[in-house]
Amino acid sequence: MKSNALKLILASCAALVCASVPGKAEEAYPTRPIRLVVGFSPGGPTDIVARQLAKHMGTTLGQQIVVENRPGANSNIAALEVAQSRPDGYTVLYNTSSIAISPALYKNLKYDVKTAFEPVGLAAEVPIVLETNPKLGVGTMEAFKAFLKKKGGDATFSSTGNGSITQLAAVLVMNKLGEKAVHVPYPGSAPALIDLSTGVVDFMADTANSSLPFLKDGRLRGIAVTSAERLKQLPELPTLKELGLQDAQIGAWQGILAPAGTPKPIIDKLNAAMMKALSDPEVRASLDQQATTPLGSTPEEYRRYLLSEIERWKGLVEVSNISMN
Repeated sequence: MKSNALKLILASCAALVCASVPGKAEEAYPTRPIRLVVGFSPGGPTDIVARQLAKHMGTTLGQQIVVENRPGANSNIAALEVAQSRPDGYTVLYNTSSIAISPALYKNLKYDVKTAFEPVGLAAEVPIVLETNPKLGVGTMEAFKAFLKKKGGDATFSSTGNGSITQLAAVLVMNKLGEKAVHVPYPGSAPALIDLSTGVVDFMADTANSSLPFLKDGRLRGIAVTSAERLKQLPELPTLKELGLQDAQIGAWQGILAPAGTPKPIIDKLNAAMMKALSDPEVRASLDQQATTPLGSTPEEYRRYLLSEIERWKGLVEVSNISMN
């Protein structure tokens, strides 16, 4: 009897220890470096912001956050890798608005954006600039529309890839103007901007942070910005709303997602570290130089925003008849 009772006590103690392990692990988190997966190439506008946040979040969490670039397929390669990772907080995704666009573009997407992730928080937003090659002599929306009409659908515009926010931003503007042009996708902002500045293509709608150097030195000519208000970095450029294009506000937003099932205490720790980084004067000054707006949100606020953006882009993709497969 004593032997059986002892065995029962030991078994009960073991069960209690096992049950307490997850809580202890969450409390101690993180105990090793964290991978922040970015679906775009190193040195690009998204990568730059991700690395700034990773540095400051790592300091707060007491562990290094290592940025790993997994470019390709409109960032779906990176998203799928994180979606299939262990939900332990050691692999997270630095995503952009592309993750809300992909469900409408890809009919055979290998993950469900709505269920594959736990939102951590909305990080930042980058306005988009509609810009042309200066040699075209097109510097106003009126002249831009006249140019498109004259080309009869043969004008060309570059983007950072098929299905990217930069393609859809240009399509949105053309839909508002009732005009069309030929899409020329590139593997990132740098080659797209270079070909635009040399006249290989006619125009582009690209993120302000990557376009600023080209606009400042005259290699590109800006027409308008997609933000709600004018940018202090480019105060001479009107907003689309000022030019009469209603419901055309659009930005390339960014956030952090973790695999579905990641414990809430871990999500909350990551969110707190992100929010602290976004309030850091050094980070805010750096983002300001890049015309990038720090946002910040709770995990639940980000979930609601993500779902609303999925519906928004679904409508534009359907109207524009864009599909990747």
